Amino acid sequence: MIDIKFIREHADIVQKSAEEKGYKNVDIKKLLDIDIQRRDLQQQVDELRQKRNENAAKMKDGKPDQALIDEGKQIKIELADREEQLSGYDKEYDELLAAVPNIIQDDVPLGGEEDSVEIKKHGDQPTGAKDHLDFALARDWVDFERGAKVAGAKFYYLKGDLALLENAVTQFALDHLVKKGFTFMTVPHLVNQRTMTGTGFAPRSSDQSDEYSIEGEDLSLIATAEIPLTGYHADEIIDENKLPILYAGLSACYRKEAGTYGKHTKGLFRVHQFNKLEMYAYTLPEKSIEMHEQILAIEEELWQAIGISYHVINIAAGDLGSPAAKKYDIEYWSPVDGTYRELTSCSNCTDYQARNLNIRVRRKNGSVEILHTLNGTAVSLARSLVVILENFQNDDGTLRVPEVLQPYMGGRTTL
Repeated sequence: MIDIKFIREHADIVQKSAEEKGYKNVDIKKLLDIDIQRRDLQQQVDELRQKRNENAAKMKDGKPDQALIDEGKQIKIELADREEQLSGYDKEYDELLAAVPNIIQDDVPLGGEEDSVEIKKHGDQPTGAKDHLDFALARDWVDFERGAKVAGAKFYYLKGDLALLENAVTQFALDHLVKKGFTFMTVPHLVNQRTMTGTGFAPRSSDQSDEYSIEGEDLSLIATAEIPLTGYHADEIIDENKLPILYAGLSACYRKEAGTYGKHTKGLFRVHQFNKLEMYAYTLPEKSIEMHEQILAIEEELWQAIGISYHVINIAAGDLGSPAAKKYDIEYWSPVDGTYRELTSCSNCTDYQARNLNIRVRRKNGSVEILHTLNGTAVSLARSLVVILENFQNDDGTLRVPEVLQPYMGGRTTL
């Protein structure tokens, strides 16, 4: 969430930023009105509690007279009434504040998805490849029919060499991240609601909710390792000299993909379950912009090493999620479609997630403040396989193994 003090002082900026992100239902004026009434009620409650305590203290000295008893009863009635009102205001305040998305950074382009800005490009633009699903089915490397039989549409089995190739991509990317100073972590695939909402996974509307929840329990399946990695240091104060903290989280990801049908849904590109290796950083506020560039650079290193053409785009405000102040996407060149398609992303969430989950840094001078968090995709495995299948095909139906992956495939050069 955003600091309420900042909202009080910059209401117009916060309202404008929310609208530019596409959160049309955010009402900052209403939030601030509730905030004023809530603070006024809190003051009344505090005063009544003080009177209650003073009244109780007076009644300790011998037998209290009837006036003190009557006063005590009246205070109790008034206090219960004010506390009930305050509880209602607190609930409405919390809901309104949680709905406010993070402020966009100054260099974020305005507009919707089509207004994102290309900032760099790598590699050439070949054409003429066979669709990844047709290629994989011809080799009996993927089975969506049996996936649908046991789990439903958009679930699948990977088989044989394609499953081994996924493992190779994972190990290659993990080795690269460990060399960069990331600590490898496996994470829970289920998190509680506080962690889910605290990370900022709030859809623009109810029909866009992307998470699978467990009925009757305070648990949801994760859509990314970012969620449990954010919650890892909830309610902690981290010493300044320990930052930045870098984690590489490997997990399965579970997504309904609500509202995305029609956008490259064929085959492995958009599925309900996939594996992903995620980068996550806790950093000092003044270092988060620099860290964002570093995470992007690592993503580029990985895909340059594999040998993929891509461009990097600065995502427009209307295509940013609630927690991100700025996001870069790497889109790979698809020789099948003759266009760029989403591959990885990395986001600077500034203090938004950390404030939600009470994650702070203790400065060397002893002061305590909210730190910043960032995340970035190292490799999203199902989509990574699409990229390799499209870009390393041979005319005879075999697949070249990218050179950097060959050591992880037992030295094999062709599949």
